[in-house]
Amino acid sequence: MTGAWGEAEAARYLRKKGYKLLGMNYRTRMGEVDIIAQKGGFLAFVEVKTRSDAAHGEAKEFVTARKQARVILAAQDWLGKNETQLQPRFDVVEVYRRADGSAEVNHIENAFEQTAAL
Repeated sequence: MTGAWGEAEAARYLRKKGYKLLGMNYRTRMGEVDIIAQKGGFLAFVEVKTRSDAAHGEAKEFVTARKQARVILAAQDWLGKNETQLQPRFDVVEVYRRADGSAEVNHIENAFEQTAAL
């Protein structure tokens, strides 16, 4: 439930920042992309991490190398099925649920070091 709430908050945040959402929860047997969005000349494959606080580490720290590899594989699958001239990149959106139920959102653009893998 927390993950779905965080993804909805991340999607709302990205729309407010001018992103056009192309898809959510794109799944393959190799991996999943939480949000696929475009803005300007970029196509962002977005991993969303939701936490109640950062007491046990920042949300972005939970996007491990293994998780990145699975997102990259899913993105490659999506790109193979959807022709685009946009430059792909990998973003992370951290969503923290405050005590009052509101969201604190932190968007990290080009967060994966393996972007060259595409």
